[in-house]
Amino acid sequence: MNRVFCALSWLVIAVSSLPYAAQVNPYKDPTPGVSGYRAEVLAEVRVQEDKFARLAEAIPADKYNWRPGPDVRSIAEVFLHVATANYNLPKLIGTPPPAGVDVPKLEKSTTDKAKVIGILKDSFTHERDAIMKMPDADLEKSLDWFGGKNTERGILLFMTRHTAEHLGQSIAYARFIGIVPPWTEDQQRQQPAPPKGK
Repeated sequence: MNRVFCALSWLVIAVSSLPYAAQVNPYKDPTPGVSGYRAEVLAEVRVQEDKFARLAEAIPADKYNWRPGPDVRSIAEVFLHVATANYNLPKLIGTPPPAGVDVPKLEKSTTDKAKVIGILKDSFTHERDAIMKMPDADLEKSLDWFGGKNTERGILLFMTRHTAEHLGQSIAYARFIGIVPPWTEDQQRQQPAPPKGK
């Protein structure tokens, strides 16, 4: 019994000493070949992509149908709504969705965890590629937008704002079903334990 306890103790120590999954840091490791405003937008996109991927992995497959109330998007639908925007919005800056992606039906296309995660990851790749291909000269181009005008620079800003809005929604969903966001768990593990007796 003592040997088993010792072995388990050593296993816990070994596992706790392993480095935690590092969060993406695009400010330290920027996207090569891009500078200026597009690089700043890509930094935010990469952070959002990383958080969405980690949160989607952390949520159990049987919770992908969970929704906080009737007529509100489920967890799977929120992730696929983000993917839909990642495919749809880049057409405004010159990159249409890939052939074979049925954008209008994407949001309700599946509740399978692995498929949802795959679609989400592919959509972020599409969005990043679109931003990288966009010439800086196009940033000030004007286009019609919700009954008014916007620039392609403004479209990039909207893309990051939209994704951030649904990241917050996904975090709230995860918390409600008892899932701590993985990056929060990372921070909690790295905090020193309080002194004994306090």
